[in-house]
Amino acid sequence: MPRFQLPSALVLAFVTGTLAVQAHAQERLQVVAFGDSLVAGYGLAPGESFPEKLQVALSERGYDVDVVNAGVSGDTTSAGLARLDWSVPESADLVIVELGANDALRGVSAQVTERNLDEILTRLSARGDTEVVLAGMIAPPNMGGDYARDFNPVYEAVAERHGVALYPFFLDGVAADASLNLEDGMHPNADGIDVIVERFAPFLIERLEALRQAREG
Repeated sequence: MPRFQLPSALVLAFVTGTLAVQAHAQERLQVVAFGDSLVAGYGLAPGESFPEKLQVALSERGYDVDVVNAGVSGDTTSAGLARLDWSVPESADLVIVELGANDALRGVSAQVTERNLDEILTRLSARGDTEVVLAGMIAPPNMGGDYARDFNPVYEAVAERHGVALYPFFLDGVAADASLNLEDGMHPNADGIDVIVERFAPFLIERLEALRQAREG
């Protein structure tokens, strides 16, 4: 029986297409949003959470990424630290650390918050190939000036110590605006998430570009 041979051009096209698909899959980045209810999407409908809308915004700008929601409502920095190793996969290319709002609401010592964030960034940085960005938080006014003076500088200090990029205030443009928050006045509504994503996306794109350039050598 004569052997059937595919035309060489067809074989070449198949191999080239397969390699292109493999390369595309390898280039896709995994971003993990590791945080509390502000990330988890408390009170929001499907598709309205920060990670979901961030992925859409990045895709619209041509970035091939998966944004994973690793938020747990109610988490403090202590709770986040306790679940870090199983909540953030080793495969993560970039991790957004957004924790501390519940520490401030509960009056947790700023020293405890700093120690926990420091350990979280230490563990993530030890992975070697994982980019980390820190989302800052500001103490609510009702906690008083003394608490704010201790708490607010924590994020800049930790980010500088670990050499990671700092987004100064995760709720920038949304905090204290009733039209952008749920009735509790603390959690962004869908419009509020839009504002956060609009402001946060350019910051994150800078980190994605830096990550890509570092890997390309």
